[in-house]
Amino acid sequence: MKDKEIIETINDVFKSADCLYTQQEVEQAINQMAYQINHDLAEANPVVLSIMNGGLVFAGQLLTKLTFPLNIDYCHATRYRGKTQGGELHWKALPQYELLDRNVLVVDDILDEGHTLMAILNAIKAQGARSVKTAVLLDKKHDRKANPTYQADYVGIEIPDRYVFGYGMDFNEYLRNAPGIYAVASKDN
Repeated sequence: MKDKEIIETINDVFKSADCLYTQQEVEQAINQMAYQINHDLAEANPVVLSIMNGGLVFAGQLLTKLTFPLNIDYCHATRYRGKTQGGELHWKALPQYELLDRNVLVVDDILDEGHTLMAILNAIKAQGARSVKTAVLLDKKHDRKANPTYQADYVGIEIPDRYVFGYGMDFNEYLRNAPGIYAVASKDN
């Protein structure tokens, strides 16, 4: 596809999408999460670990609202490596901070099925982290979770089982910058 065709396709997807949550509603959810995290982690001296690429936008918004001493780091891991079905966890970028005996807050865009997040959490625990908490902007409600009993410690918004983009989540690697949470129209999915 040429640039013009890509742009037209992506613009069509955006125009036909359903806005589930506006930018203002998302910001309100992030503010509520930050309030609770500030209360819970004020004395924890955590490493706040953003999961790339999806967690980047949410982490950037959340971090400016956290009012306690913290270190910022990121990691990039995938189970897909160009495939449509996940396998073993592959680290594209490891955290730079030593996580041994540290409190860690993992920040990601969405808890969907949770396979990759579970693998990342297990890897962090294996490095000897003192505690590991998770903050996700969205929690998708369905019955396909990798661990049906797992719940993120901090959740901004619960969403229906639809393909969503915006605030870090993508549609074919585009629209991560959309200023709200949008669901792809059925015909585009």
